Parts: sequence; structure tokens; C-alpha cells
Amino acid sequence: MSLAAQAPRPSLAARIFYALPIIGFVARDIGRDINMVFYVLLILTTIMVLAIKVWGIAALVLTYLALVPIIFALLIWITIP
Repeated sequence: MSLAAQAPRPSLAARIFYALPIIGFVARDIGRDINMVFYVLLILTTIMVLAIKVWGIAALVLTYLALVPIIFALLIWITIP
């Protein structure tokens, strides 16, 4: 018998989320060290700048078009009483 307390096992949804190739790795790192968020934002900004440099304004427009449902859901979420 061990004296160490057993950590609670994560739910099935959490295990599936953490099993995703890139997203799960980043999510686990953010869970361990919150400062990882700044590195992720820097990486995403760099990818965006390089995409605009290669494909022009189309990369910017497609990014904003993909973000419309996310922003719409956030606006609904913050207005729920």
C-alpha cells in the first residue's frame, strides 16, 4: 500500500482532448505552466504574419471568416443572465 494519495482520474472527454496530437500537447503544457499561453499567442501571431506574407489579404480574410462563429458564441455566452 502506498502513502501517496491517488490523483483523480480525468474524465473521458478530457482524456480524448489531451490525446489530440498538437492541441492536447499544448493544453497539457498550459495546465502545468500558465505562462505557456504567451508562447502560444506568439506562435499564432507569427503563423498569421507568415500566412499574410505568403498568401496576402486572403489569409487574413479567411482567418476572420473562421473566427465569426467563435466570436458569435462568445457574445451569446457573455450575455446570458
